[in-house]
Amino acid sequence: MRFLWWCLLSTSVLAANGPAPAPRGSVVKVARPQPGQRSPFPTEAQCQALGSVMTPIPFGPGETLEFDIDALGARAGTMTMQTLPIRDGVMPLEVAVETNTFFSKVRRVKGTAKTELSPKTLRPVRYYEDAFENEVHRIADVTFKKNKTAKLVSTINGQTWMEDLRWGNDVSDVAGAIHLLRAIPMKEGQFLCFDVYGIRRIWRVWGTVMPREHVSMPVGEFDTWHLAGEAAPINLPDARREMHVWISDDARRLPLAAMGVMDFGAVRATMKAFSRPGEKSNRAENKANIKW
Repeated sequence: MRFLWWCLLSTSVLAANGPAPAPRGSVVKVARPQPGQRSPFPTEAQCQALGSVMTPIPFGPGETLEFDIDALGARAGTMTMQTLPIRDGVMPLEVAVETNTFFSKVRRVKGTAKTELSPKTLRPVRYYEDAFENEVHRIADVTFKKNKTAKLVSTINGQTWMEDLRWGNDVSDVAGAIHLLRAIPMKEGQFLCFDVYGIRRIWRVWGTVMPREHVSMPVGEFDTWHLAGEAAPINLPDARREMHVWISDDARRLPLAAMGVMDFGAVRATMKAFSRPGEKSNRAENKANIKW
């Protein structure tokens, strides 16, 4: 479902918006775009795996993140991300999105997504999505296999089909990607690239870590990493979407805000509350805009 995908994608993945050096230790270099040119679509050889995550990871069971979603310049709905207790060797993450009364006149959406991640690597084992978009009911059940394929079982209004989708050197899904990025060590100028499942496709996302920025939000003051760029389906490299995401540069690595582009315009996700075990819940008390 596209609205859920873009809300998640805007809060999850990044891409290059300028020169991006190759990862440390890589002999492959990504061509630097000239002014006015967009970055080239990375080949599989250029899109190396992200590597190991931090130890310990900066989040865990019991964390809840809440976001306001804006579209067309107005409040469109809400999104909630929850980290659930580890069970049967996986860490489940659950995401819920629902449009408000205003935006439902444009596109009515209510959906949930759940990913099961390895608690050691934060890579997905299974992703499940159940959503209504206007009168269309869509279900996607995806199993990630070691042979670099994602087995998709897709059901739309009761009609089911299966497909094997190939991914490259590293993979996530739209519900788990933001948490993977939260746990990847970052530095200014760092190149990041990986594949993501969403909307019954595998997308390639690539990018650079921009200089740190300070942001002032209703939930607090933060120094952040700014990630900027594009994403495109592997089989449609020219069908690109620009996006930006800000992650706090502290032990919590909170995904504070993100902006992306859908078919009808820009979408923005802004954190309005977060709670973590052992910490006081932090909730925005007003509707102030982000101050950069």
